[in-house]
Amino acid sequence: MTFRFASEQDCSLILSFIRQLAAYEKMSDQVTATEKLLCEWIFEKKKAEVLFVCDGEREVGFALFFHNFSTFLGRAGIYLEDLYVLSEYRGKGYGKALLKRLAQIAVDRGCGRLEWSCLDWNKTSIDFYLALGACPMDDWTTYRVTGKSLEDLAK
Repeated sequence: MTFRFASEQDCSLILSFIRQLAAYEKMSDQVTATEKLLCEWIFEKKKAEVLFVCDGEREVGFALFFHNFSTFLGRAGIYLEDLYVLSEYRGKGYGKALLKRLAQIAVDRGCGRLEWSCLDWNKTSIDFYLALGACPMDDWTTYRVTGKSLEDLAK
């Protein structure tokens, strides 16, 4: 098992992982990302990073993450947007290894926390996260503004 950060040449692979994750989450209809957009936002604008976990030469999982900021802690954290391991590699430690590596990156960068969201119905992932010591933020609700609502709010 090895890790590597994605490069611009990996945009099609990143998009493939995103689409597989969306299918798993029953959200394929919401994917509007393209290779071009990913290259622009991840590599040109440097708004996110992608870490692959590999079995030999094959990328079998990915984590897409970016820095956020905690005013209470007074320092940055890492927000894990996506974590996905190919179905045939699940249960073999790749997901745990990705999270451990992200925790190492957070600690190495002096970040105050590593956080992510999980769909309420995804009991398998929830149990996995709890077993790693993650705590659900029950007192918080995520709000989102997109599409026309975002455009209207911006006016």
